[in-house]
Amino acid sequence: MTNPARSNEIVIEVHLPDLRHLFNAIDPSPFRERDLSPEADSFIVGWAETAPRHAALSLVVHADRWLGPDDEGALKNAVHEYFGHRAEEVRRKLSRLLAVGRTSLAIGIAFLAVVLALGQALERVFGPGPLSEFLRESLLIGGWVVMWKPLEIFLYDWWPIRAEARLLERLACMPTHLALHDPHA
Repeated sequence: MTNPARSNEIVIEVHLPDLRHLFNAIDPSPFRERDLSPEADSFIVGWAETAPRHAALSLVVHADRWLGPDDEGALKNAVHEYFGHRAEEVRRKLSRLLAVGRTSLAIGIAFLAVVLALGQALERVFGPGPLSEFLRESLLIGGWVVMWKPLEIFLYDWWPIRAEARLLERLACMPTHLALHDPHA
């Protein structure tokens, strides 16, 4: 939903009968320190994913019933902390993926160098001909297959994770408001 006052702002609105429905019911933490429920997380992230990348995001939670006078402050803190922690987790996931990519690349390059040298050695042993060409090409194909994983990581796998981290960082700092919803209106 777009706020007409700021055309570049996307307002994500959530309607709940009770503020507690926003939080994960099985989380044993005190109310104001709980994680968001999977449904709330999915709804908020889903809306944010459809928003233009440079649009400002804000969250308005409409609740039929509040629990206390500081619910809005607790809500802001909970939402910011929750998405901040998720962004950190995704950044750590990206770091681990890139570390695996670097290790895989080093192994792949070393293996490729060995199979290239082995292919040349086999050609010297068997002499030029179909058998040595077959063995050399088979080793070369195997060497490039070993390079598949690091190439996949560095060409394709990292950028969706970085985009997810950036989105979660946007959600971690979005303005968050609580509105009392009158169910009789």
